[in-house]
Amino acid sequence: MLDILAIAAHRDDVEQTCGGTLLAMQARGWQTGILDLTQGEAGTRGSAAERQAEAEAAARILKVSHREALDLPDGNVENTLPNRIKIAGVLRRLRPRVVILPYWQGRHPDHYTSATLGYEACFVSGLSKLEIPGSSDAPHRPYKILYASLYADVRPSFVVDITPHVEQRLQSLLAYRSQYANQQPGGGLFVPEEDIRERMLATARHYGLLAGVRYAEPFVQKEVGLVDDLMMLPVQSI
Repeated sequence: MLDILAIAAHRDDVEQTCGGTLLAMQARGWQTGILDLTQGEAGTRGSAAERQAEAEAAARILKVSHREALDLPDGNVENTLPNRIKIAGVLRRLRPRVVILPYWQGRHPDHYTSATLGYEACFVSGLSKLEIPGSSDAPHRPYKILYASLYADVRPSFVVDITPHVEQRLQSLLAYRSQYANQQPGGGLFVPEEDIRERMLATARHYGLLAGVRYAEPFVQKEVGLVDDLMMLPVQSI
């Protein structure tokens, strides 16, 4: 069983958007995990086998308790009932309380499709009469669904302080040598290796400044927040 499960289309998406948060939550004692929906067979760089080895190395750096990948077609993630059931089977087995999804808008169709697909999988996972072939796990619906909004031009609902973990977050991303080491394929699409650190820290610094910390990762939630005590609200206004 997990406390927090990050779901993303591709191996390295989680490392880019919420890897520092997974480290911060693991440091608080929560069980964290990653579900990659595809295996990376259609990527401009690297093979599925290379991406698997790199994802395993990154998972060790992020200290996640569990990581696995489904077999949805890379570059053609679709929101279909069979795909929802595949994800629901994982949700029922791992039973996370919190699920982190990609933001629902973006450049890559796999990313924004995964947001809707993941949400609907969370819903059907809780249907008591839905049977999943080969599974005897009880229905389960996560309590909270969050959206990692690092690359979205939106104001986050909140940010998570990742300052103590920013170097590990960077190392988890650099574990994907097939993707981020300098090479000719995809040269116009991928960030040059020598710029990755600067760009990552600059983005995390921007979101940290919004909340008065050094480095942070942003998230959006669709629900209205509930406050019990106005005296305990964080982040200074003036």
